[in-house]
This record gives sequence, structure tokens and C-alpha cells, in this order.
Amino acid sequence: MLQTVLIASGLFALLVLAYSALSGPAPSKATQRRLAQVRYRHSANTKDKVEAQLKKAVAARRPKAHRIAGSGSRIEALDLRLQRTGKKWTLSQYLYASLGIGLVVAAIVFLRSGALPLSLAIGALAGFGIPHMVVSRAIKKRAAQFNSKFPDGIELLVRGLRSGLPVTETLAVVAQEVPGPVGEEFKTVVERIKIGTPMEDALQETADRLNTPEFSFFCITLAIQRETGGNLAETLSNLSDVLRKRAQMKLKIKAMSSESKASAYIVGALPFIVFGMMYWISPEYIGGFFTEDRLIVAGLGGLVWMSIGAFIMAKMVSFEI
Repeated sequence: MLQTVLIASGLFALLVLAYSALSGPAPSKATQRRLAQVRYRHSANTKDKVEAQLKKAVAARRPKAHRIAGSGSRIEALDLRLQRTGKKWTLSQYLYASLGIGLVVAAIVFLRSGALPLSLAIGALAGFGIPHMVVSRAIKKRAAQFNSKFPDGIELLVRGLRSGLPVTETLAVVAQEVPGPVGEEFKTVVERIKIGTPMEDALQETADRLNTPEFSFFCITLAIQRETGGNLAETLSNLSDVLRKRAQMKLKIKAMSSESKASAYIVGALPFIVFGMMYWISPEYIGGFFTEDRLIVAGLGGLVWMSIGAFIMAKMVSFEI
């Protein structure tokens, strides 16, 4: 009876995960956005009024058909994540990889333990978790490469403007001279401008796809300068200095929180290391966690509580600038 309940729970969890991955945006989030708009519109608070004006100004410089990248559906959001990696990964490859990893892990666990519910649960976690972690790691790596070279690209842009070149020509120079993701993204912007897309729209599309604060600052700086006038080279030079100081602050925070992160990694990995060593030394002693229903439930409960603890520790050592 307990095994049947576990199988049904595993299948229900799989259906819930598949629905959340493939369904559209949640109605509750749309309701919250509408309530926030009403609050900003009718609030007497000065801060809310300023925020509403800022959002209105940012929306006014976007094209009328603009919408938030990845907001159409879960499929669109997943495809956007794959684009942010900079790899030539397709959505079908990602889904096939997830399915293959899940089936292989579930088959290995079932052959070793003979417990079908545990095999399905671990296979589902591996199928959804491992590809997601790989994509997230690739996105973070490319974003770090972009942010490290982006101030150099802005400095090159400043030198081009001070020498008398127009903005579009300096963007082309940055696309040719700066290697890595910065050159690739500026090359995309230049190609969009050549086919007739306005510069602000081309930059905004790249900002939505990258989803990095640094490039958003760059787009807002250009938009404000075009509306208010002034020395664009001096403004971009100040922006480059701010981005460099922001990167230095991130490195300082990373160094100060490295000890806490190492402690969290050790505490989180120690139970799995001890379990693996005990299973390697005495498989009969620890093998009950794969065959007996009560020990399976206890093991799954322990994994849930450890996941909650790992999530809390990750939030404690995570700082946003």
C-alpha cells in the first residue's frame, strides 16, 4: 500500500513539474502587477510617484510592441535561457537531454536498489535539475565574461566619440576590437541597426536578452542623453568608472563571504559523503534505505529538510549589489 502511494506521489510530482515548465504565466502574478500599477497611480507617497514616473519614462522609450522577454510562456522563457548561454543549444536538445538523463539515472538507481518509487523520484530530480544547473552555470559564466570586458568596451566607445566618430561607427569598432561576449553582442546590435532597426530598439532587445544590470545602465544612459543632450563621451566615461567600482565591490563581497560559503558547502556535502562511505564499506547495513518503505520515507524526508537548509544557507551568503 505504501509503495503504491509513493508511486502515485512521484507521478503527481512529475505532472506538476511538467505543467509548471510548460504552462504560461501565472494569473496571480498578472493580478499583482495590475494592483501595483493602481497603487502607483493613486498613491500619495512621493516615492511611489517617482517610481511610477520612472517606469513611465522607461516604457515611453521602448517600442509599442515591446514586452518583457520570456514573459509569453515557459517555453519562451526556456528558449531565452538557452540563448543567454551563448551556445548553439536548441530547445529540443535540452528536452531530449533532460529526458535521457532522467531515464538513465532512474534505471541505474532501480538496478542498484530495486525500489521503483525512489528510482522515479531521483530520476525526475536529475532530469530536471542537472540540465537546469548546467544552463545556469553557462549563463553565469558568460555574464561574468561580459561584465569583465564591458567597461573596456565602453572606454573604447568613449575614445571613438572623442575622436569625432558617430555612435553607430563606434559601436561597430567595439564589435570588431573587443573579444568575447561583448563583441558578439555589439555585433548583433550593429547588424540590427544596418537592417533599419532604430538604435534604441536594437540596444533594448539586447538588454532584454542579456538581462544584466550593467547593459541596462548603458541603454538608459544613452536614452537619457539623447533626450536631454550633453557630452555623451563624458557620461559614458563616468558609467565605465561606476561599472568598474561595482565589479570591485562584488569581488570584495565574494572574498568576505568565501569562508561562509565554504562552511555551507562542507556542511551540505558531509551527509552525502558519510552515506557513500558507509554504503561502500557495508552495503548490507545501509542498503535498507533502498528497500524498506519506512527507511525510504525517512530518507526522502531527510533530503527535503536538507534541501531547505541548503536553500537558507545559500540565501544567507548571497548578496546583491
